Amino acid sequence: MTDAIRPRGLRLWLTVAGLLAMGGCAALGLRQPDTATPPLPTIDKPSPTSKASPRADGSTLTDEQAQAALLNENDLGAPWTATGGAATWRDQLLKATTSAGACQRLLDALYTDELLGGPARVAVGLDDADNGAQLRYQIAARRPADVNAALAWLKTMPADCARFTATTQTDITEDVQVGDAPLPQVGDARQGLRVTVAATDRDGRHALLTLDVAAVRVGPDAFALTNGGLGDVPNDATQAAVQIGALRLADIRRQGRAQV
Repeated sequence: MTDAIRPRGLRLWLTVAGLLAMGGCAALGLRQPDTATPPLPTIDKPSPTSKASPRADGSTLTDEQAQAALLNENDLGAPWTATGGAATWRDQLLKATTSAGACQRLLDALYTDELLGGPARVAVGLDDADNGAQLRYQIAARRPADVNAALAWLKTMPADCARFTATTQTDITEDVQVGDAPLPQVGDARQGLRVTVAATDRDGRHALLTLDVAAVRVGPDAFALTNGGLGDVPNDATQAAVQIGALRLADIRRQGRAQV
């Protein structure tokens, strides 16, 4: 990155972007897979004898179980920590408009963290203190049919919104590109995206935002996450978060059924 956009508190971006250019994230010591291997078993379907869910979204999880299904900084290890607040680039780059039809919906979903079409039931944010990346993870409050519809929509994004332009509220021009991203073979349905936002202000200064996006349905429950930062964000943390998140959600659901 040659220069940094500096409107309203973005001076930190150039420092972070420079660090990213000098070295990748080594938080987990994992390799980015060409394809997600090894596959994990498909999550067990609910027992026909399980009690009906009292929730309108069909989830069998109690509020305490949903909270326990969230990731935490110990799952990903150093340098990940509990978040200190929403990243600066969220308002500066994701709050944008486009005339590219359905692509506005994608921008809005990324900004509001509603990738599955509605507010989260519970959510958590984690920060990578070494490179300024932020991972936001949520358990959805959506019916399985609604989750499947959202996953089907996300699957169309690499074709329908492969590349488009957008403009922020501060008149920053953005070149947005969307592609598929491999995910571990967990859960019952899933979709991953990699979104890059190349931003240029009126003075010709540049910034690059990279976002890994993942959404997974596990039986009647689902989770979604974004892992983003300035520069190139290695997706080791994304792969690990998806695997750990699916296994934890399945374990909590099994424990819940065993107590029925």
